[in-house]
Amino acid sequence: MRQSELDFFKEMLETRKTQIIKNILGVEEEMGMLRLEELHDDADYAVMNNNNLVETAIGEQQNKELREIEVSLHKIVSQSYGRCEMCEELISIPRLKVKPHAKYCIDCREIAEKKESK
Repeated sequence: MRQSELDFFKEMLETRKTQIIKNILGVEEEMGMLRLEELHDDADYAVMNNNNLVETAIGEQQNKELREIEVSLHKIVSQSYGRCEMCEELISIPRLKVKPHAKYCIDCREIAEKKESK
């Protein structure tokens, strides 16, 4: 991969990383504010519980993506970025443009997803 492409993906990854960190901090602040609210009845508790479940699920997904981005940024530094972790072939540029923290090429992603669903 050319240096200009690496620079492009590094910028994409760093921008997404910054956005995720802002999102996580925003969710934590919002959850803190919700905990301070006075709950009056069962409906209030139900709404708060539902919000907690949704925010937790979103937070877990964002943290997972953040870890994947960190790995990808490390791969850029170690010059192994853009290689499939399964077959070690190059991941296509169009795929990386859609998901710059992709670990697998398209073919191996399908294999990995089948293994995960079992």
